[in-house]
Amino acid sequence: MEYLEPLMKLYGTRKHPLDYKNRYQLLVMVILSAQDSDKHINELAPAFFDAYPSMNSLATATSDDLYRYVNTIRNFGNKSEWLIKLAQIIKDDDNIPTSLAELTKLPGIGRKSSNVIIRESGNEAEGVIVDLHVVRVAPRIGIATGTQPEKIEKQIMAIVPKESWNSIGMALSFLGREICRPTNPKCTICIMNKVCNYYNKPIQENRSLFD
Repeated sequence: MEYLEPLMKLYGTRKHPLDYKNRYQLLVMVILSAQDSDKHINELAPAFFDAYPSMNSLATATSDDLYRYVNTIRNFGNKSEWLIKLAQIIKDDDNIPTSLAELTKLPGIGRKSSNVIIRESGNEAEGVIVDLHVVRVAPRIGIATGTQPEKIEKQIMAIVPKESWNSIGMALSFLGREICRPTNPKCTICIMNKVCNYYNKPIQENRSLFD
């Protein structure tokens, strides 16, 4: 865990890139951002929340009502249905679940989304956020293997103390967003390069990355 401390110090407490104002907005934006970019969701969120400022108002909408606000988002049809269904289940902003078990029962909410909501709400972690960036970064720096998010999550949870679970996932994600990119990663300026398996491969294996 000691070798992860620089990473945790740099990124561990940074807010998620989604520009939400409350837990209702966070929940909606997390669902909308799946397989889409946080930047895109931030751009369209103000108009959406002007029209539907609360769970109560969202519960009265139809899918057709939502399409005008979300039709540029990937999988907007399913996401619209999920949002309306969960709003009808939750009914009020104060009823938004705080546990992993309850959050994952909601339409459109999986483990990753639940862990994001728990972390950003300041609740005690029950898991680790594993997004596409973590799936890439964790094996590169040698704290997990494979490509399956739930298996990677379990491996990280096994080596990182529970009190740091809320921090480590987003720290890895930010590293992936800013430095450890899929192609042309900025390895030479990465704070993890001394312990990174990817960076410390034989030069011939990584030569194309540094040319």
